Amino acid sequence: MRTDLAREAVAEISDELLLLLSDAFSLFLKTKNFHWHVTGPHFREYHLMLDEQADQIFAMTDVIAERARKMGASTVRSISDISRHQRLKDNNEEGLPPFRMFEELRADNQQLTIFLRRLHEVCERHNDVATASLIEIWVDEAERRAWFLSETLVDVR
Repeated sequence: MRTDLAREAVAEISDELLLLLSDAFSLFLKTKNFHWHVTGPHFREYHLMLDEQADQIFAMTDVIAERARKMGASTVRSISDISRHQRLKDNNEEGLPPFRMFEELRADNQQLTIFLRRLHEVCERHNDVATASLIEIWVDEAERRAWFLSETLVDVR
C-alpha cells in the first residue's frame, strides 16, 4: 500500500479523480478548440485568453493522474477511456460565434467547480488533505476562468 488512507478511501477518491481527469482533458480540448477557431474584432485578445486557460487546465492533468498513482490507483489510458468517463460535453460545431464559445466554457468551468467541491467533500470525509489542498487551488482557478469568461461576455454581445 502506497498511502495510509484506507483501501475504501483510495477506491472512492481514485474513482472521482478518474472522472475529474477525464473532465479536465475534455475541457482542455474544448478550450483549445475554441482557441483555434475563435474569430472577430477582438481575436488576439480572445485567442490569448483561451490559450492561457487551456494551459492552466492542461497543467492540472498531470497532477491529477500522479495523485491517483501515488495512492496506488490507475488512471486514464486513452482518448476512448477519457470519453467513457467525462461528464462535460464535447462541442464539434463549426462556426460558433465567440459569445457561444464563452458561454459554454463559462458553464463548463462552473460545472467543474461543482465537481471539484464534491470531490473535496469526499477527501475531507477520508482525511485526504493532500488531494483536498490541490482541489482548493483548482476551484480558485476554475472560478477565475469562469469570471474572465463572464466579463468577456459583456463585450461580446
